[in-house]
Amino acid sequence: MDTTTAPGPTAGMLRAAGATLYYEVRGTGPMLLISQSGEGDAARSKDLVDHLVADHTVVTYDRRGLSRSTLDDPAQSVSLAEHADDVHRLLSHLSDEPVLMLGCSLGASIGFHVAVDHPGQISMLIAHEPVTPRLLPADRRAHHEQELAHIQRVHRRDGLAATFKVVAEVLGIDPANPDAEPGLTPQPTTPQRASNFDFFVEHDFTAVIGDTLDVTALADTPTRIVAAVGRTTPRTVFDNECAFALADLVGSDLHEFPGGHNGNTTHPRAYAAALRTAFNAL
Repeated sequence: MDTTTAPGPTAGMLRAAGATLYYEVRGTGPMLLISQSGEGDAARSKDLVDHLVADHTVVTYDRRGLSRSTLDDPAQSVSLAEHADDVHRLLSHLSDEPVLMLGCSLGASIGFHVAVDHPGQISMLIAHEPVTPRLLPADRRAHHEQELAHIQRVHRRDGLAATFKVVAEVLGIDPANPDAEPGLTPQPTTPQRASNFDFFVEHDFTAVIGDTLDVTALADTPTRIVAAVGRTTPRTVFDNECAFALADLVGSDLHEFPGGHNGNTTHPRAYAAALRTAFNAL
């Protein structure tokens, strides 16, 4: 599919509790919200969105505290429940019908809260390698929460470059991406992206560690939850363990997607095809 002439996004701002959210809408067809991983803002999955807009109305947004989504009080903490309330408000603003959702990493963890706290708003959630320690047995949960706290200590002590390295080790990310698709949109570490990463590690990691979601409720939500893993993500890392545990909990098959933890950005064409396959099973 030729995506070079796809129209640009319609952008908007929306007030939320204690924040102002920036969002973008592109395409036509069933609505699909993408909740990004890590420090990613609305533009993180641009290449993936390019391959989806012919048959989906794709919504992306900056999580509160990132890029154009500003906090009323920059020093305030954030929680996954607040992130989910932002998604709830955004979807309520844009649609009266249940929508599809792709949650990548932290985005999947946010999707869990939306599915439980706002039942019926999401028809199907593709949860790609969620960072949700509460899905795991107590000893594994504690171990991975300690890993996240360790990353925060490295970040405060040694800075961003060292933090990137440890995050890649904990989540099984290969920064070289040797089999990435050609022609990807560059994603350099700009000052804005560095600021987003600082916020992500300091605030969103704390939100994950302090999360209170009753994960057993995921088995009873009306949202169809599909667990997904990256084909090249090591099976021994934290996020992969969470995906396998999620599949067991909700009684679904585990879907394997192209690439690794960040397959949505490194393999956008193949990832879009895998998404369509999953959605068509709804």
